[in-house]
Amino acid sequence: MINHSALCRAAAFVLLAVAPRLSFGVDTRVWEQSEQAEFGRGTAKHLSIRSDGRITLAPQVNELDSTTVPYLWAIAQDSKGTLYYGGGAPTGATAKIFSLAPNGKPKTFAELTGLETHALAIDSENRVYAAVLPDAKIYRIDRNGKPQLFFDPKCKYIWAMAFDHAGNLFVATGDTGVIYKVDPGGNGSKFFETNETHARSMIVDGSGNLIVGTEPGGLIIRVTPKGQGFVLYQTSKREITALAERDGIVYAAAIGSKPVSLSVTGTPPVLPQKQAPVTPAGTQRVGTPPPATPPPVPSFNVSVAGGSDLYRIETNGFAERIWNSPTDLVYAIAFDRSGAPLLGTGNKGVIYRVDSDQLSTELLSTPPTQVTAFLQGRNNNVYAVTGNVGNLYSIGPGLEDAGTLESEVLDADDFAYWGRAHIRSTLNGGLISLETRSGNLNNPENNWSPWSKVSLSDLGGEIQSPAARFLQYRLTLACGSGGQSPSLSIIDIAYLPKNIAPKVQQIDLAPFNYREAPSMSPLERSVAASGSPMTLALPAVGQKRAAAPISTLESAGSATLQYSKGFETIRWAASDANGDPLEYKVEIKNTDGSIWHLLKDKLLDRFYAFDTAAFPDGRYVVRVTASDAPGNIPANALSASMESDPFTIDNTPPEIRTVRVNGHHVTFTATDALSWIDKAEYAVEGGDWILLEPVRKVTDSRQLDYEIQVPAGTTVAIRVFDEDDNVSVKQVPLQ
Repeated sequence: MINHSALCRAAAFVLLAVAPRLSFGVDTRVWEQSEQAEFGRGTAKHLSIRSDGRITLAPQVNELDSTTVPYLWAIAQDSKGTLYYGGGAPTGATAKIFSLAPNGKPKTFAELTGLETHALAIDSENRVYAAVLPDAKIYRIDRNGKPQLFFDPKCKYIWAMAFDHAGNLFVATGDTGVIYKVDPGGNGSKFFETNETHARSMIVDGSGNLIVGTEPGGLIIRVTPKGQGFVLYQTSKREITALAERDGIVYAAAIGSKPVSLSVTGTPPVLPQKQAPVTPAGTQRVGTPPPATPPPVPSFNVSVAGGSDLYRIETNGFAERIWNSPTDLVYAIAFDRSGAPLLGTGNKGVIYRVDSDQLSTELLSTPPTQVTAFLQGRNNNVYAVTGNVGNLYSIGPGLEDAGTLESEVLDADDFAYWGRAHIRSTLNGGLISLETRSGNLNNPENNWSPWSKVSLSDLGGEIQSPAARFLQYRLTLACGSGGQSPSLSIIDIAYLPKNIAPKVQQIDLAPFNYREAPSMSPLERSVAASGSPMTLALPAVGQKRAAAPISTLESAGSATLQYSKGFETIRWAASDANGDPLEYKVEIKNTDGSIWHLLKDKLLDRFYAFDTAAFPDGRYVVRVTASDAPGNIPANALSASMESDPFTIDNTPPEIRTVRVNGHHVTFTATDALSWIDKAEYAVEGGDWILLEPVRKVTDSRQLDYEIQVPAGTTVAIRVFDEDDNVSVKQVPLQ
């Protein structure tokens, strides 16, 4: 037997749930791409993509040499500008050193006994020093390429070498983690013991101190010219692969998950110690003693769990992580001409630029698997060597002339009509062009339409590709005459799927005593009946709003906003590392103005709604300032601010223009200064409102054309809404 009572309750709940979203036909959808991950799913060539989705032209990359060795791990430059670079392979017979003079051709400079070269250095007389391994030795090579044994530390590995201002060569080794000091005559002695298995990386800072990175403890150690050591930071990673210093600030790259016994949580654990040998004079021991059995040797060409971190250590000693990746492994650090850190990584050959503590840019991608070393050359030119395969590149300083991005394929789920494309961009004297192609196979290479140019304007650009299920776009950025790159941050493509018969998938029963929304005004009832939601469900802060209709039953972290004409709601996320209570100040300004106007101060909530009718129509930004004043005395209170993306305030109704009557036929144009036209309706002789579709079918612009067929001798009322629910009404008598 059918339970009629249950069916009635279920039907009532379905109507309640969908009433705010009733629609007449299929709505226009918008495919928006604005995030790095979204653009990254396409294929970029000669383009850089910032972490917030901003696309620009990449720096020029020139291949200077493609060597015969699979890995290059070290690079140096003498005072005349000649580049020296070396590497090797675990299966090689000799380790080769290559050279490239200015305006010259690459050549093999020297061959050494050993499998691999991981460190190169050049003294004040332009003599080249190369360290080979295993059974590490250092050779000094004269200008004719003849090597001579310079120093034998009696260890297995040499990972880094650096000269001080006095001409002493410092040598970072493994598997004993000892730093050696070698005078110009080749006489060396132990200078510092890290008590780590590997002194994995090393530089000399501007004050003559050694900065040393270790493995497996992941320590960053400063060693004074007198051999006194001080741990600047103990990272949560296993291996410090690269170090760099600029203006007294140290940058360190760390990779790999640390063994549980070496993890740091609060107080570092006390590890079992064995009897330490007598320390030579002038040597300080730092960290924990090496284990009895050395861990595996650091390697460039294997997968390392744990990803990478980049740390910045200020001149006052404060250290913090400013960049990380769960997958990419950082092997090299350099700086571009503005001082921004560049990171060479594997195992995808990507070079990143760290723009700020919040932003980074996937600057370019090299064909080889790993970017193993950088050189900050003369005139701040940046050079890179790679592994898998061993190539030499120069990076910048100019930009590529042009770059392209072929997007991922949009699947409209069924046959769809394409509307207009809109982009948010800054040209800077350059050019941005857009093309599309479409098809009914998910592989764009097979029997798709050819690429069609989209003519972009302020009203968007109409897509010429034929209606189909799948669509792909191609962006081309071209450099301007002044050498500046255009930039793009958002691309929107409107489309209208073909209407498909609905299906009832599930019916739920409403909870008992489900609360009704407050009574609606006539305008609000009209909005609800037209399909615009009376309540707006928002995702958690930082997440995009779903394209599909959102249920009025919200999950944790979301919010439901009651419809209220003319209001704008601001929400934000904030945190305090100390757990202090926070208060907020909210300000607003026009994007063309310079004066901030206070909306609310000493706000404890993390949201604020205001009536936009108090402001002229236009483009605005808001600024939210978080202060920890409630938990601190005034002298110690701190604050931080962030500005929103620009948004539009539009309280002006659209205009109904160029109304023409020709017998039974009425045509008109709906326009709006700031917002897209959302819908148009007409009523004959005061009857019910009837929905209109644009002449072009797709609702995708601030200007749309409409046409009506009505009986002669009647009066027609036309009503037009913009996307901000501003409405205009006009009566048209038909003679």
